[in-house]
Amino acid sequence: MRAASIGDYREAARRRLPHFLFEYFDGGSYAERTLRANIDDLQHIALRQRVLNDVSAIDLSTTLFGQSLSMPVALGPIGLAGMAARRGEVQAARAAAAKDVPFTLSTVSACSLSEVAQGCPTPFWFQLYMVRDRGFLRALLEEASAAACPVLVFTVDMPLPGARYRDVRSGLSGAPGLAGQLRRVGQAMRRPGWAWDVGIHGRPHQLGNVAPLLGPKSGLEDFLGWMKDNFDASVTWADLDFVRAHWQGPIVIKGILDAEDARHAAAAGADGIIVSNHGGRQLDGVPSVARALPAIADAVGDRLTVLADGGVRSGLDVVRMLALGAKGVMLGRAWAFALAADGERGVRHVLELIEAEMRVAMALTGVTAVNQIGQETLAA
Repeated sequence: MRAASIGDYREAARRRLPHFLFEYFDGGSYAERTLRANIDDLQHIALRQRVLNDVSAIDLSTTLFGQSLSMPVALGPIGLAGMAARRGEVQAARAAAAKDVPFTLSTVSACSLSEVAQGCPTPFWFQLYMVRDRGFLRALLEEASAAACPVLVFTVDMPLPGARYRDVRSGLSGAPGLAGQLRRVGQAMRRPGWAWDVGIHGRPHQLGNVAPLLGPKSGLEDFLGWMKDNFDASVTWADLDFVRAHWQGPIVIKGILDAEDARHAAAAGADGIIVSNHGGRQLDGVPSVARALPAIADAVGDRLTVLADGGVRSGLDVVRMLALGAKGVMLGRAWAFALAADGERGVRHVLELIEAEMRVAMALTGVTAVNQIGQETLAA
């Protein structure tokens, strides 16, 4: 049966992925209140229905950081996304290129910068985590520049990984050594489609960009241990100078959830921000993006480009985010579920669903261009 919604793709991903991987993509931190609030609060945003307007010609196109897009949507960075399907980041990048929207490659992707650049002719955005080895970061930024990545997404809300109970319970991070490996292998064998496509033919199973730091130890446990030990919790606003010194293009700071931090980003010379709580995967109990976004957009929307992510499960949700003050929306789990369920074709279909649903939402709110969506689109 052809998926009709992102929810359908989530269920298809649950059936196809090994349990530990589905829980990784689907889960959040602690009791997952913020994860649920991201979805619930956004879906409770009411729009004004307007009628008898000429909506026969709706234009979804926009421009972000000098790049012309078919709609105000980008595929956000997801760590380990390449484990959802064979060489998954390459497939997702191709799908985004086919729909004229950006793909963002995570620092901790399965496929390296060079592999994605070779597999997809369209330049993609790159996401940077700050780690302690500054030499490695310099080399990584040089590689991203050489790949003609037009935008750098600098994620700042992960000085250390969040407390993710699901990952412990599933065996992703809570079962070390041989016992953990056997547990994950057992889960994979219960998903023969994934085991054949990714487990066998998707090799090598390495974290492409950080493989040089891991050396011969490149297994999942080695990576999780490295991540815990090497993410730099000492980073401050002053470190943006280091990033700017080694990057010539736009810098977008991801992980802003407070208006004061948004003002700091503007003062520090950022070109944009992404209002985000890391999909509810870091600090539980913080505001949902839908609640945090309006005040942040009011504070800095005239000084830098405000994007948002978190809880988007439809094109209607994209329109809601734009009405709350965002200029563009980053998709996360939506494309990861589609990638797991149906590879490149699934990601492309999700983007088609988003596009079609945006058109309906815009038509029924009486707007014909994305720059017409704003606070006046919200119901009182």
